[in-house]
Amino acid sequence: MATVETVPDPRALDERIDSTPAFARRLYARLERTLAAVRTRLDRPLTLAEKLLLSHLDDGALPGVGGLRRGASYVSLRPDRVVLQDVLAQTALLQLMQTGRTRTAVPTTVHCDHLVQARDAAAPDLRASLEENGEVYDFLRSAAARYGAGFWAPGGGIMHQVVLERYAFPGQLILGTDSHTPNAGGLGACAVGVGGADAVEAMAGLPWEVLFPRVIGVRLSGSLRGWAAPKDVILRLAAALSVSGGTNAILEYFGPGTATISATGKATIANMGAELGATTSVFPFDERMAAYLAATGRGALADLARAHAAVLGADPDAVAAPLDVYDRVVEIDLSALEPHVSGPGTPDRVRPLSALAAEVGGAAPGAGAARPLPVPVDAIASALVGSCTNSSYEDMSRAGDVARQALAHGVRAAVPLLVTPGSEQVRATLDRDGQLDALRALGGTVLANACGPCIGQWRRDDATAGLPNTIVTSYNRNFPMRNDGRETTMNLIASPEVVTALALAGRLSFNPLTDDLTGADGRPFRLRPPGPAPEVPPGGFDAGRAHYLPPPEDGSAVEPAIDPASERLQRLAPWPAWDGRDFHELPILMKARGKTTTDHISAAGPWLRFRGHLERFSDNFLMGAINAFTGERGRGADVLSGERGLAIAAVARRYRALGRRWVVVGDHNYGEGSSREHAALSPRLLGGAAVIARSFARIHETNLKKQGLLALTFADPADYERLREDDVLSLLDLARLAPGRPVECRVRHADGSAETLRLRHSYAAAQVAWFRRGSALNCLAGAGAPAPGTEAAR
Repeated sequence: MATVETVPDPRALDERIDSTPAFARRLYARLERTLAAVRTRLDRPLTLAEKLLLSHLDDGALPGVGGLRRGASYVSLRPDRVVLQDVLAQTALLQLMQTGRTRTAVPTTVHCDHLVQARDAAAPDLRASLEENGEVYDFLRSAAARYGAGFWAPGGGIMHQVVLERYAFPGQLILGTDSHTPNAGGLGACAVGVGGADAVEAMAGLPWEVLFPRVIGVRLSGSLRGWAAPKDVILRLAAALSVSGGTNAILEYFGPGTATISATGKATIANMGAELGATTSVFPFDERMAAYLAATGRGALADLARAHAAVLGADPDAVAAPLDVYDRVVEIDLSALEPHVSGPGTPDRVRPLSALAAEVGGAAPGAGAARPLPVPVDAIASALVGSCTNSSYEDMSRAGDVARQALAHGVRAAVPLLVTPGSEQVRATLDRDGQLDALRALGGTVLANACGPCIGQWRRDDATAGLPNTIVTSYNRNFPMRNDGRETTMNLIASPEVVTALALAGRLSFNPLTDDLTGADGRPFRLRPPGPAPEVPPGGFDAGRAHYLPPPEDGSAVEPAIDPASERLQRLAPWPAWDGRDFHELPILMKARGKTTTDHISAAGPWLRFRGHLERFSDNFLMGAINAFTGERGRGADVLSGERGLAIAAVARRYRALGRRWVVVGDHNYGEGSSREHAALSPRLLGGAAVIARSFARIHETNLKKQGLLALTFADPADYERLREDDVLSLLDLARLAPGRPVECRVRHADGSAETLRLRHSYAAAQVAWFRRGSALNCLAGAGAPAPGTEAAR
């Protein structure tokens, strides 16, 4: 069992890690200085997104500012902070160990939030996690100490909520190894989800290279009313843009409506920008942010932000003429917004709550989907509120209002209700002020301050296994198998207050705006819209129990704890460099059809326990993807032997044993979802040469490149249909791989015929070097000599 030490005072500042006033002053001075230099080269109004990115330019990149093109140019930026969640922290720290660095170059924290499984309730679940994951926690704590990172022990909270409470402030550039890192946009930070290799480079003191994104302006007017909540803003936007409409773009909110939404409400909206594929989401600094900073003990940062407010919002000329500066503008009138519901199956399957009842039991609107989307079952099996997306004081106060209304009529939840606080500070404050008591009285079970069911950590023991069933959540993502590992579970997403109301009725067809409930006295009653809730607690936040461990002054004597015989952790060694030859006769390991998220490529749930052990977790490779040739999930054929019905990872291992490289073919937006680096590490380990897709999600495409794989797209997306199960592909003239130069793909069919396809890519010059050296990390560490991927494979 892990023994986790913590500092006595949860609010004690760590001058090396925390966002202190001195830290902020240095940041704002650099921001002002760099932006002044940028304006000498760009004679036009700047959006907020551009200000936040270009103010963090690496000094050597300034001369090229005038030639930057959105969606085409790469920029080198200097991040201010790195945050790691416990699953991806394992591989990130294992990679950092290869670099020869002795200490992180920027403030870095490790947060133990993903490995706590929801089973019974907070206390027993946390004890079980400490017992079962002690080896991993010990490694993370010791590695954090070794390299000078702060360590948040299990129970401290979900990384994004802790960052909002303690580290985020306007103008900061934050990298986090989780796709929902943009949550910190609620406090005006530019926070981006990345893979572990990106994080390692920043921790090692190198600039972060990213495609200069397009900027989509979202103009908000009016103010939210009645049942409408910040959640409905992002759900409405998902309906407008789809799950790929924000790819390689920043969502920038502006207009008078932004100032009507609390900082935590803005965080909810920014958090779920990840569901649209956005690089991040940003809001201009305002007094709602200042109020939250003050309430969380950072009033001095609010004062500094006020002093620099001119650079923490878009230029006035940009706001006045948005069509001239944004690549696209979407307008949302908050006053006219009604509650929305998303899912099941995909975050952009959105409709107003008022339209949901008509859909239940009717025809599924699966237009454009590779497979028809499921029709949700009217009866709700479970309701879940909270998570990093929606567990703020304001959120839970509105859910508590609904709960108290029901309790006044003697009504309890008709279905199991699970409540996930986002952090220990949120939990302690909600316990003190009674919101959790109201939800418990309704029948709710309060889970640990961790991700839990939101990311698949849910040991669900009810009678729905194998049966189509509906759950309603206030989470952010609703892919099949996402929450409980069951393909038959359908997750619909709404605001916490709507989820609480649906839990009272126990059915999707209930609309709290128009339908009655029956009280214990047999009389009908209708829920009132939740009243305005305080965005910060009137009595201040209760910090709760301590969970933070600062690094020692000198960690050079600390050895990261890894047992050579471990099944949970495995040291990494450099990938082999490219041998300079073209890839010939590559079999197609799998041609994935339809939505192929990182959950499909590298499943979570029970597999999370192996995320620090490359060989073990690679056994789940593509187990959730649909084989376009057979319709099977996670299975395919060994085309060399003719054997069929094999797990995809098993086929890959067969090819690797024979020395045969292979290729995966993907559909649109391949790699959507989490920033899961494992979805790129596994194909590299198992012998992959390339992934060819109709299009990629941003983070996954970068992760593939970082691990030395070729990430290529069809010049004609229709060419996806031309590839057959028994084709072999050759990728030619790779010695001349260069930015903007297509790759020739020669396809040989089993009948002896052949054809040639053109493949595109988005490699910058530096990224071509990643491929040639075997990985981005090899370029950083000066490695790249032929070597296997892990010590165990030697």
